[in-house]
Amino acid sequence: MSFEYWFMFPISIAIATIALASGVEGATFFTPLFIIGLGVPTEVAIGTGLMTEVFGFTSGLYAYIRRGLIDYKLGRMLLIVSIPAALLGTWLGGRIPPDVLKGILCVGLFAIASSFLRSPESATVKLLDQDIEAHHQKAAQTCITTNAGETICYTIDNRTEGRLLIGIGGLFLGMVSTGLGELNGYFLLQRCHVPSKIAVATSVFIVAITALIASIGHAIQFIQQGGDALNTVLSLVIFTAPGVIIGAQIGSVVASRMPQKLLERGMGILFILVGILVLAEVAIRNAELAVSLLDVLFSST
Repeated sequence: MSFEYWFMFPISIAIATIALASGVEGATFFTPLFIIGLGVPTEVAIGTGLMTEVFGFTSGLYAYIRRGLIDYKLGRMLLIVSIPAALLGTWLGGRIPPDVLKGILCVGLFAIASSFLRSPESATVKLLDQDIEAHHQKAAQTCITTNAGETICYTIDNRTEGRLLIGIGGLFLGMVSTGLGELNGYFLLQRCHVPSKIAVATSVFIVAITALIASIGHAIQFIQQGGDALNTVLSLVIFTAPGVIIGAQIGSVVASRMPQKLLERGMGILFILVGILVLAEVAIRNAELAVSLLDVLFSST
């Protein structure tokens, strides 16, 4: 372990602030940064990004627990699918070639960017909540009373579709450290018809637990590998972990003062650019490798 990545402490505070304010998983920022900015091996970058994310999500999870907004029954139903899928993704991530992993990461980044650019307006979310309330107020299967005394009732729809989507999200989370939170947001509100307050809180609960289990899987792999991989992970986490804990607290304040739609549009454009940069890095490296092989081939003839 070394202190060469000390500068990641202030960067982590900034990233966690933006991540919590925009509602995106922190690893979506950290993993590309580790790969492109620091030149960290792809598998190490993914695992470290996921470990860092766990610290940030824990802070947000605590806030939702205090407010009593989490549907634990729904969370358990989806965790039964997301955790095995994430562990499978972790196992696959250690066996997939790095360039293929980067390609999968780019697909995830473009999908997340699309979800931000097409996210519903706040007025639309209010209409969805009103529709859920009007539709299910007489025959609701689930009722949650928050710590503020508000009772929210609803019926969960499309359970099979939800398990499938959450399974795909968990697989992506394990392989490339991102994707589950965005699929959760789409499914719980727009397909499952869970009110937005409960949907956001339950999504954080599912992602936090799944990311924790998946990060343990990555940690076990790094411990088994030892050497440079484990040293790099520790050298990064000692600065990123406290940074995201601080940034998560600041982000909750920023979220209430910044126009959410503007922030989401900015994140969408940013992730498209990052995805293009990752693809360009893979293309340039493979082109250089092809040129080297041609040089060897022609020199031998």
